[in-house]
Amino acid sequence: MALGKDYAAQECSIARALEVVGERWTLLVVRDALYGVRRYNDFLVHLGIPRAVLASRLQSLTAAGVLEKRPCAQAPSRHEYVVTERGRALWPTLRALGTWGRDNFSETKPPRYFRHAECGTELGLVGECPACGILVPVEDVEMVPGPGLDPDPSDPVSRALLAPRRLLTAVETDPV
Repeated sequence: MALGKDYAAQECSIARALEVVGERWTLLVVRDALYGVRRYNDFLVHLGIPRAVLASRLQSLTAAGVLEKRPCAQAPSRHEYVVTERGRALWPTLRALGTWGRDNFSETKPPRYFRHAECGTELGLVGECPACGILVPVEDVEMVPGPGLDPDPSDPVSRALLAPRRLLTAVETDPV
């Protein structure tokens, strides 16, 4: 029996979520947006995603209210994609999925660490601060390069992500 193209017959909140983020590449686009990637070309070069697929994913994430398309401040004729509150709400899920992937399927050292910018404590499974006892808002999460990260990446986005940075802070690469 062939699989359907959607989950319309499913009465399940996970199925509803998969309608938005369940296609290949989508969570990686959201991950990069949370890391501060905002421009189409930066997503393209960092992810190595086909142009048509990226355009489709950005369009669907914008339509679902996960990203907002805005004129780019540096080049108003171009656009950038900014994470909305709905998109920010995906952070604990992505954090948990990343930790699960690292713990169960990775044989290398962690490429990144995530810590509470306020106190410097490494975050727990879903983004909680064990020291402060709070779920850390995504804008208060600091991303720090780990020992598994390539210290000399070829693309400008990966190079920009080598420095410690707060999530959601726009990645600065070469001018548009």
